[in-house]
Amino acid sequence: MTHPTRRQVTVGGAAAAVSTFVGRHAFAQSSTEEPHSMTPDLILVNGRFTTLDPANPDPDAVAIAAGRIQAVGTEQDIRGLAGSTTKILDVGGRRVVPGLIDSHMHIIRGGLNYNMELRWDGVRSLADAMAMLKQQVAVTPPPQWVRVIGGFTEHQFAERRLPTLDEINAIAPDTPVFLMHLYDQALLNAAALRAVGYTRDTPNPPGGEIQKDASGDPTGLLLARPNAGILYATLAKGPKLPPEYQLNSTRHFMREMNRLGVTTIIDAGGGFQNYPDDYAIIEKLHADGDLTLRLAYNLFTQKPGQELADFSNWVKQVSPGQGDDLYRHNGAGEMLVYTAADFEDFRAERPDMPPSMESDLEPVVRLLAENRWPWRLHASYDETIDRALDVFEAVNRDVPLEGLHWFFDHCETISDRNIDRIAALGGGIAIQHRMAFQGEDFVARYGAEVAARTPPVARMLSAGVPVGAGTDATRVASYNPWVSLAWLVTGRTLGGMALYPEANRLDRERALRLWTEDNTWFSTEQGKKGRIAAGQLADLVVLDRDYFKVPDDAIQDIESVLTLLGGKVVHGAGDFAGMAPPLPPAMPDWSPVNRFGGYQRRAEDTANRQQFASACGCASACGVHGHDHAGAFGARMPVQDEGAFWGALGCSCWAF
Repeated sequence: MTHPTRRQVTVGGAAAAVSTFVGRHAFAQSSTEEPHSMTPDLILVNGRFTTLDPANPDPDAVAIAAGRIQAVGTEQDIRGLAGSTTKILDVGGRRVVPGLIDSHMHIIRGGLNYNMELRWDGVRSLADAMAMLKQQVAVTPPPQWVRVIGGFTEHQFAERRLPTLDEINAIAPDTPVFLMHLYDQALLNAAALRAVGYTRDTPNPPGGEIQKDASGDPTGLLLARPNAGILYATLAKGPKLPPEYQLNSTRHFMREMNRLGVTTIIDAGGGFQNYPDDYAIIEKLHADGDLTLRLAYNLFTQKPGQELADFSNWVKQVSPGQGDDLYRHNGAGEMLVYTAADFEDFRAERPDMPPSMESDLEPVVRLLAENRWPWRLHASYDETIDRALDVFEAVNRDVPLEGLHWFFDHCETISDRNIDRIAALGGGIAIQHRMAFQGEDFVARYGAEVAARTPPVARMLSAGVPVGAGTDATRVASYNPWVSLAWLVTGRTLGGMALYPEANRLDRERALRLWTEDNTWFSTEQGKKGRIAAGQLADLVVLDRDYFKVPDDAIQDIESVLTLLGGKVVHGAGDFAGMAPPLPPAMPDWSPVNRFGGYQRRAEDTANRQQFASACGCASACGVHGHDHAGAFGARMPVQDEGAFWGALGCSCWAF
């Protein structure tokens, strides 16, 4: 096979109808003319493009027409395609990657609540987190709550602990505070206990504990033992946003994901997320042209004991793939039946699934297979996976699963034997970076040797199983994809613990593939997106620093300065600020989003950077070469790659 040289241009198109922005920036089916025969709408030049296309791995320009990538090649050749209406955008030598795809997230549910939540994602000290909490309490009116709902771990804090109930009550004597840590516990202050009505007479629910003091009164600590249902059910008692605010909230959450370079999310359903009622907001945003992400949604059963009835109704209402490139149905799960769901609270003992698991699961899986519905199944432990595979193999003998994109989610302790069983059945595995948040707890219970392959990503890949990456945000790990990419590459937790040997870590390109083209298998969209290649959807991200050159520890800090969805700007920052359609302020006006935003950037490492500047001899502006690394490092500019030409706005002469 002959690979194109840098003087060649790859050009292509797609026969299907293509998408583009019209009117207010809405996507619409607008042209049947193939992109390769059109004048480009946009050309990106002067970039370091990571295409993930082995036939054209290192171009420096891309042309976009009618929502798709038209051509990829050298700047000279791509500029030759331009017409009088073509916009040419210089990306300043920055790294450009395909739009990131999260194969497991709960954005539909999360969007309904995002504006009400104070996010501790990325906060590196408990003192800073509590200062944020105190500020938010001061502006939150009654009867509203202040909520911190997942996305962080005590291990990320310098203090290596959670706040005490006394500390929370001192900050918020009258405003309800609900703080949920992963799926193991929630802290409620006295005002929140009053709001939810928990007293000495409130019994513990199955699988959960309302901790009580020596006098028999609730302390405010709720424990999953190991069922997180108590956390979900208590959170559901809080005030909800009205529909107008939920629309605004979801738009803000989507834009936050765009800021981090995400352009597609496969939504895994969720507890207390009923179909079709709780999908009305996302469907209105789709109808109004206000989606800035592509969404493929799975349906998650909500009624223990009535799961078969749920799916029997749904297979008559909607079909997998129904929708368009922006919003489409993706099958069943991640909850298929409640008796097949284990829980990933690694502080508690592994739960055994009840004896009825197989008899409950089999008719649901058979129904899905007969109707050609893909499914996904939550399973953290090998013991659960083993029993589920017994069911899948039995169904496969009667209704072949070949070509049906079904898969397991999580699989932290999966065995080699069960990896091979999944491969033989044609299934996949979607992994998430929950161990980056819970690795210390896992090691404390099971030991470092077991933790070294949780999950065994390299073994999955070597078996030929389709593997994709995601976050499982928002109630466990953070929604930030770069934290996941850092975990895949370094094998370390947010607390700094080394979990994995080199054999179970991925190089940066392989990790990026799990977040782009490999994830298209999980929504049955291979070849449509995930690469920077002619004919694919024009979802691209310009990064604020070079993913392939920054130190390992800095991967988690990467953000987008320009995010394109179908060739249209959905996020812009720095040199590209103001290019995205304006977003109204978060509603209500007291929303934590207006005060703090979402994922919190780490404080700049001033000491290390000043040390670098001193070694370079330019801690102050250089009178000969006019470079100032110390000042440049503090700017929000693409100067973090010290080794590149003009890195840190310095010079690449011998003095550097």
